[in-house]
Amino acid sequence: MMKKKYFQISLYILVPFTFSGLSLLWVILTSQLASYYGTSPAHRSSFILWEIGVVVITFLIGLIITWIMLRPVSKFIKKAASLPVFPKATPEEETTEKDSLEHFTRVFEQITNILSKVEAKELFPGIIGQSRIMRGIFTQIIKVAPTDSTVLILGESGSGKELVATSLYEHSLRRGGPFIKINCVAIPESLLESELFGHERGAFTGATSQKIGKFEAADGGTIFLDEIGDMPLNTQAKILRVLQEKEFERVGGTGTIKVDVRFIVATNKNLQEMIRQGLFREDLYYRINVFSIYLPPLRERKEDIPYLVDHFLNHNVKPVTLSPQALQAVIGYSWPGNIRELQNTIERAAVLTETGVIEPAHLPAHILGTMNGDISHKAVDTFTIDERLDDIEKGLIIEALNRTGGVQVRAAELLGINQRSLWHRIKKHGIDIESFKNLQKM
Repeated sequence: MMKKKYFQISLYILVPFTFSGLSLLWVILTSQLASYYGTSPAHRSSFILWEIGVVVITFLIGLIITWIMLRPVSKFIKKAASLPVFPKATPEEETTEKDSLEHFTRVFEQITNILSKVEAKELFPGIIGQSRIMRGIFTQIIKVAPTDSTVLILGESGSGKELVATSLYEHSLRRGGPFIKINCVAIPESLLESELFGHERGAFTGATSQKIGKFEAADGGTIFLDEIGDMPLNTQAKILRVLQEKEFERVGGTGTIKVDVRFIVATNKNLQEMIRQGLFREDLYYRINVFSIYLPPLRERKEDIPYLVDHFLNHNVKPVTLSPQALQAVIGYSWPGNIRELQNTIERAAVLTETGVIEPAHLPAHILGTMNGDISHKAVDTFTIDERLDDIEKGLIIEALNRTGGVQVRAAELLGINQRSLWHRIKKHGIDIESFKNLQKM
């Protein structure tokens, strides 16, 4: 297919001509009015000269204004493009840019992208992730954290819901107050209400003294109820009262205790399905679902895997690195256990290696199976064929980009496709190309 050719028009010419065009329209209009009212030929000739002068002067004024405005912008663009951290334009971008305006737009988009990554790293040092998906979550956290709205965090087990809850607290106006975390699965059902609300002496066998509950301890601060989908129905009713009325009684007590608490809750369950099955209260669901944050599984943000691996290796007791072949296998795997599974796998591999380099042989066999295109029974049950094919395609592209350090020309050669096709697929899957280039600098 023949490439389209475009004429590059400088903004230094385009903008003055635009000014002149507007003045020319005004000149034509006034000329028509003069002709309509019967101006003499002598006057009309002098009027035409005057009109030409107006157009020329307008062009020169437009040129001066454009030069004054664009000169510092052009200098900034050149200086930014010369920095090592700034990504170089791909051949695809260079051939599709029609003028300086498109070039300026692309550069400013890249600058915004870099700044958003820096901001994410500074504001959320506890959360490892610079993909566009994670930066979108960071934006949500910043918006809702300063409020007292209840936040529902949804996500699979091991995806980092507790880290999001901690970030919400750290960016809230209640920072410095109590931050109480409760895992509803870890506490036996018989003791859960006592842990939440406290109990009076003699309330039950073994209650030898009064106990302050988690809600009372969290007064003036924030309480995080993790895995609320596993909370018993009778306890759910009492939680609803605390949410609505900000009050409760200790187990075995009669006095009402009022608290000022901000709620953050999380679950890996489908609460709407649980409501249909009668396992979760519908009124409680609507009360906690004021502002929801969906934390995607690791397989949906594979661009973050190299950063996570680097983070885990940096915190290892002995210095360890990951070979390109092992990293390829790690990126290609679907990680049903998410970040927790990835962390455990890297720690295990670091123990097994004797040379300080993690090779594919140090990884579990089920992870290596993804390198050979094996598809697990779980994956087939979870995804449709189109979703699975998209997932495989995205994984292959990520592997190729990782191997080539984000150089799209070489990645396209590895994949056996042309660069234009690769560029469109990268856009389709929302792959952050800069994460692979930055990985090479680590």
